[in-house]
Amino acid sequence: MSRWMAAFGTLILLCATSQAFDPKHLVFKDPSGDDKGPGKYSYPTDAAYKAGSFDLLELSIHDKGADLEFRARLATKIDDPWNSKSWGGNGFSLQMIQVYVDTKKGGFLATLPGINVKFAKGEGWDKVVFLSPQPRAKILAEVKTKATKMLGAVVVPRRTSVAGKEIVALVAKSDLGTPDKSWGFQAVVQSNEGYAETDSVLARKVNEYPGQHRFGGGNDHDCDPHAIDILASPAKGGDDEKQTQFKELAGFTCTASGDGQKATIHMVYPGR
Repeated sequence: MSRWMAAFGTLILLCATSQAFDPKHLVFKDPSGDDKGPGKYSYPTDAAYKAGSFDLLELSIHDKGADLEFRARLATKIDDPWNSKSWGGNGFSLQMIQVYVDTKKGGFLATLPGINVKFAKGEGWDKVVFLSPQPRAKILAEVKTKATKMLGAVVVPRRTSVAGKEIVALVAKSDLGTPDKSWGFQAVVQSNEGYAETDSVLARKVNEYPGQHRFGGGNDHDCDPHAIDILASPAKGGDDEKQTQFKELAGFTCTASGDGQKATIHMVYPGR
């Protein structure tokens, strides 16, 4: 009986291990209440910015044949206060999420302009999926003007929409590839800016004090991270991941001239 039980236990362990990574259904959890950047960011003052609007709870990626379906779930219903469809948008106005993907060795360590963080050495990104209310043409025009060398790495979904608390996007595998065990992922939640500054790709900077449409709690010398929420390894949604996020995003230095060390963030590797 003991041998049978030992064999059965081994079988259970092997099954659990084999189910740990499913490239057809990747799920990354994130704890609630961590939409504070390095721990002290506060929401803009306009009533449109409801509590939880930038609080990522889950990112999931599902194989749909020729496409990958990205679903980013936030803590509250996603609204469209600026009527994005009237200007060719995708049915939401406030949020913008950049999903960085490490598909091979090398890649960029700096994020797209406007996020103001960098990735750890050895965890560079090769593709970034742009979940935005902005039309495809505007996204690509912004990148071409402000981050020319990254243009080929930017993936704009062929369709982006909203379903309740989720931003849903279909991404062609021909643009991104098919996930495998070596891939790493990171999702950066930001505030959509239709008229971004020259050093920002459709992202709003975080100010020292909150404004009508600006997050507060940052540093006006522009050395702080402009990231409201990110994933933290192992992306299971535990409360300890809040502190991991806060620590990573707080790891920057700043001077009056705006120089300093950018915060360093990490990829999440579900296949490792």
